[in-house]
Amino acid sequence: MATIQQNDRTADLTGRRRTHREARAPAVVARYLGALALLAMGVIHLVEYAGNSYSQVPTIGTLFLLNFIGATTLAVALMSPLDRLGGRRGGQLLVLLAAAGAAMAAVSIVFLLVSENTALFGFREAGYRSAIVLALIAEGVAVVCLTGFVASRLLPQRAST
Repeated sequence: MATIQQNDRTADLTGRRRTHREARAPAVVARYLGALALLAMGVIHLVEYAGNSYSQVPTIGTLFLLNFIGATTLAVALMSPLDRLGGRRGGQLLVLLAAAGAAMAAVSIVFLLVSENTALFGFREAGYRSAIVLALIAEGVAVVCLTGFVASRLLPQRAST
């Protein structure tokens, strides 16, 4: 919806005035949904690592464990109130964390697709069982939501006249 920026208030095309907080709500929702998707991605990798013996696969097992650690760390940081605690720097840190989370999820998708078609570190994935489908969904949601959050923070607001 096109908006007109007026100091700390925004008016939409219907003339209804929205506070700055209301105008930022979609970005905040994207941030938290992206963080939850990252957390889901990490948990899925941990289940595969511990429950499906991926821990026994050289290199791949380590990558699955690192995926869990990284995704969980990023998700917790994205859900923390860094923007309130650190002022402007906290907001900048959130943007960097969101970009890192989106990149991590995108790389996970790429690695999975590569391992479906060719050996990756000597390992080849076969088929799309439910864990793989859930991981792809979580990774896709993380990429879309966190990229949207980053874009909302970096791109200037378009004003409508």
